[in-house]
Amino acid sequence: MNNKILIILLLLFCFKLHAQSSAESKLGTWYMYNGSHKLSKKIKLTTSAHFRYYELANEYQQEIYRLGINYAFNNKINVTGGSVYSITDTSYKKDAADLHEYRFYQDLNIKDHWSTIQVKHRIRLAQRFKRKNATNEVAHRIRYGLFLKHPISNNLEAYTFSELFIKFASKAYSQNRTGAGILKKINESLKLKLGYFYTKFSNSDLHRLQLGIILNTDFTNKTI
Repeated sequence: MNNKILIILLLLFCFKLHAQSSAESKLGTWYMYNGSHKLSKKIKLTTSAHFRYYELANEYQQEIYRLGINYAFNNKINVTGGSVYSITDTSYKKDAADLHEYRFYQDLNIKDHWSTIQVKHRIRLAQRFKRKNATNEVAHRIRYGLFLKHPISNNLEAYTFSELFIKFASKAYSQNRTGAGILKKINESLKLKLGYFYTKFSNSDLHRLQLGIILNTDFTNKTI
């Protein structure tokens, strides 16, 4: 099992890139916190904070904060509604105004199983209010994501995903993210995440590592 993990890590870190100095040529990193906090039988509070870099640990790209409320209709179907705030440096190694964005989003999540594979379909609508150089813009977007997980051992899972972004605009295609990685279970509440994903835009592409912490808590059995 250790050999399998080592091979995965080597594949992730040995991805060859061009020698030119551009955002597309660099292997960037997302440092991520994602949390789900159960408040009642059907309601959860969802939280996340991401810090994204054009390179491994420098050349800041974006920070994004997300807060939502999730309601479960049953074991297979749930919905989430919430808000997002982000600050983005849209340039690479250049001085330019940051992009500030407030966003509202709505998710429909459908869970399933394909044999031993855990499956989740996610459809996300987003209303985006963006401000840059004293200019305001309102945009709308829909995302569809397919997320798969498969157990490797009692405390290790492999995951893969693909997510398509479509804009409500004349040029509808926005981006497509495809990736894979591993999840390490520390205890019933905490997991660590290591992965890689590739993003294809209409005229460029990016390569990113994912290094994250996933925290799931349950307050329904707590007493004050």
